[in-house]
Amino acid sequence: MTLYDLAQQKILILDGAMGTMIQRHSLEEEDFRNADLEDHPNSLKGNNDLLSLTRPDIILDIHRKYFEAGCDIVETNTFSSTTIAQADYALEHLVYPLNFESAKLARQAADEYSTPDRPRFVAGSMGPTNRTASMSPDVNRPGFRAITFHALVDAYAEQTKGLMDGGADILMVETVFDTLNCKAAIFALLEVKDELEIDTPIMISGTITDASGRTLSGQTVEAFWYSVSHAKPLSIGLNCALGADQMRPFIKELSDKAWCRVSAHPNAGLPNEFGEYDETPESMSKVVGEFASSGFLNIVGGCC
Repeated sequence: MTLYDLAQQKILILDGAMGTMIQRHSLEEEDFRNADLEDHPNSLKGNNDLLSLTRPDIILDIHRKYFEAGCDIVETNTFSSTTIAQADYALEHLVYPLNFESAKLARQAADEYSTPDRPRFVAGSMGPTNRTASMSPDVNRPGFRAITFHALVDAYAEQTKGLMDGGADILMVETVFDTLNCKAAIFALLEVKDELEIDTPIMISGTITDASGRTLSGQTVEAFWYSVSHAKPLSIGLNCALGADQMRPFIKELSDKAWCRVSAHPNAGLPNEFGEYDETPESMSKVVGEFASSGFLNIVGGCC
């Protein structure tokens, strides 16, 4: 049974947060180092993607727990596995192994839990990077850009090759706050797919930064969809930022406009004044259940 076959039968369940699952382990600096990184001069604590190399046991266990909970798809631990994001740790040289080994771990877990009538799938997670291509980070230089389109394409192409070689079934461009970054990712994905002569499905998921219903770069949900629809994605959706309740009108809009499947993986609402999250599993599942009964979505999970 293929991914498309399964998607015809049911709402696909995506996994939930990787970050908070990792935080439960209360890891220290030494957990983010192995023999090759013993003398690395930079602090590495908090570089969660690196755990796929230094503590693969933790990442594999997280994937297994999500499959045990009933997921159809798990995301690789590669949200920041680009040369652009890893430059903060001076680990650009590890980008390919980060993506390759992360995909292998998710693939191992997926294969362990797959059955002929219930296959499990791996989505290669591709985050937005910590640079924006369409806005200046310097208010005194509005024309300045911290990254170029071509640099983003190169970074995403390297990430894509690692994910594909490691066994990813899907490529997920997620948490898109700048559509130009996303278009660079799409360009890279399509080039790599042509080069390898494969037709790996693409998922695209944007993020709405506040109740205005716009991305950080200023696009409405409808404009975002029309800007990326040329990629012919398996799904278009929203994740992060807003909780399920605040996300509802924007998911409905995507459902009304998009011709492909729609996904949603919200986080537990916006943080309160103490930096904590008030939404419970019960309240979130009630809202997301209403998404499903209203026919808004085809893929659902959790985030952050």
